[in-house]
This record gives sequence, C-alpha cells and structure tokens, in this order.
Amino acid sequence: MKNKIAKVGETAWIFGLIFCALGVCLTVRCDFGVSMIIAPGYILYLKLSEFIPWFTLGMSQYLVQGSLIVALSIFMRKFKLKYIMCFFTAVVHGIFVDLWNAILQPIPCESLLERMIFFVIGTSITSLAIALMLRTYLPQEVHELVVKEFSLKSKISVNKVKWVYDISFLALGIILMICLFRTFSLEMIGIGTVVMTILNTPLITLWGKLLDKFFSFTPISNKFYSIFEKIMD
Repeated sequence: MKNKIAKVGETAWIFGLIFCALGVCLTVRCDFGVSMIIAPGYILYLKLSEFIPWFTLGMSQYLVQGSLIVALSIFMRKFKLKYIMCFFTAVVHGIFVDLWNAILQPIPCESLLERMIFFVIGTSITSLAIALMLRTYLPQEVHELVVKEFSLKSKISVNKVKWVYDISFLALGIILMICLFRTFSLEMIGIGTVVMTILNTPLITLWGKLLDKFFSFTPISNKFYSIFEKIMD
C-alpha cells in the first residue's frame, strides 16, 4: 500500500500497552488459564489479595517485573538507564490492567459462551498489542528486555532464550500455584495457557503483516527518536 499512515511509532507504543492490558484482563476473566508470562504474577495476586485488599493484579505484574530488573542487574553486573525505562513501561501497563479490570467488572462472563468470547477476543487483542509494541522504538516491558540482554550476554540466540524463558515462567507459575494453594487449578494454568502458547506467535505475525500494509511506524520526531535510541542501546 503506497499511502501508508506515517509517524505512528509513539502511537503504537501507547495502543500496544492499552490493548495488552485489555487482553490480559479478558483472558483472566474467562478462567481457561492465563498465559505463562503473566501466570506467576497472577498467582501471587490471587494469594496476596487475600491478605492485602488493595493489592491489585497490575501491582503484582510490575512487582514481578521489578524483581526481574534486580535479578538482571545482578546477572549483568551493571545497571543501565534502559532498565528503569522498561520498568516504567511495566508500571504503565499495570495501571492500564487495573483500569480495564474496573471497567470490565460489571460485564458478565459466566456462561461457557461468554467465557469463550472473552478468551478469543483477549487472545487476539494481546497478539495485536505485541505486534504494535514490536514496531516501536520506545521501551518495551521487562520480559522482552531480559530475553534480549541474556541473549547478548550468553551469546545464545534470542529464539532459544525466549523458549527457555517461557518454559521457566510456566514452571515458576506451576510451582507457585502448588506451594501457595496446595492444588493444581486449570483456571490458573490450563487449556487456555496451552492455546495461547501455540497461537501467540502466528497471530503476532499475522497482525504484523496487516499493520505493515496500512502504517509506517516512523517516529514523530527524529530528535526524540535519537534520544531514546541512545538510552535503549
């Protein structure tokens, strides 16, 4: 497509965060099992919210990502400015998660049909969000940062590191679930987790091809882009 909408790099970041938070909330509501990446944070939220009423899912997500920043800094033996920027992104995402939770709360999601609709929409929107985030120069969440930094440090391909990272988070989620709740619940990690794991990458690719037909993800300001390029280097 010749006449693409240009200079939407920053807009992609904003909508990526908004849609990603919405997708998380929709998949959580349907009780088919959450994605492996958010599973540890979700399980911690379920347990801690029993004792701390004001503790939210969004808080739990950026608490986990903050812990990852600390672990990454120890592993890399240095602390970079971009770590703070990625944590800021995680906090903004967490705020949007809590806002969407409040908005979606009155909407019923009890019957099997309603839960399936929530799951399909949630999975699709999450993939769209990731496709948007991958096309922006602005900082992504800590999960992507950890994979890239570990890949550079260990000189192992990003794909291999990502695979190990996802499996590790799935294992961590299962361990937390068993330790904290003394059970294995399919509402926490279930068929939905498996489906999202299988469909996530193909859906991201599909959304990416569609987005690239209509948009050119260039920055609004080249000066602004240069500043962030130096920070995120």
